[in-house]
Amino acid sequence: MVEDTTPLKRIVLIFDGGSRGNPGPAYGSYRLELPDVPPMDRSIEFEEPLTNNQAEYRTLLAALETLVELLEQRGTPTHGTILEIQTDSELVARQLRGAYKVRDPKLRPLYDRVRALLARFNHWEVHWQPREVIYQYFGH
Repeated sequence: MVEDTTPLKRIVLIFDGGSRGNPGPAYGSYRLELPDVPPMDRSIEFEEPLTNNQAEYRTLLAALETLVELLEQRGTPTHGTILEIQTDSELVARQLRGAYKVRDPKLRPLYDRVRALLARFNHWEVHWQPREVIYQYFGH
C-alpha cells in the first residue's frame, strides 16, 4: 500500500452570533479562509428569536454546511483538511472541546449537528479569541 503524502490543507473558520435581547432578533457572521481563494464573508439574519448561544451555534452550523458544500464542489475531501475554528464564545469553544457538557435542551441538537459535521474533517481545533479580535472581522 502506498502512503498518501499529500499535505493537508488548512482552513480557517471565524464566526460570531448574537441576539438583540435574550432571546430576541438574532444574527450571525462567518468568514471562511481557504487556500488559493479570497476569504469568504457571510452575514445571516435569523427569522425566529434566538438566545445568544443558539445564534452562535446556528452561525457555526451554517458556516460548516457552507464549507462542506464548497469543498465537495471543489473536489476537496473534508478528510484532507485541517480546520481551525475561531470564536469569542467561551461556551461554544469549551463545549466543542468537551470541557463543558451541553445541558440546554435547545442547544443539544445544534451541538450534535455541529459535531457530526466536524467528524468529517481529518483534524479540527477550536480557539477562543477575545471579543475585540472577532469584532475586527464583523463589527458585532
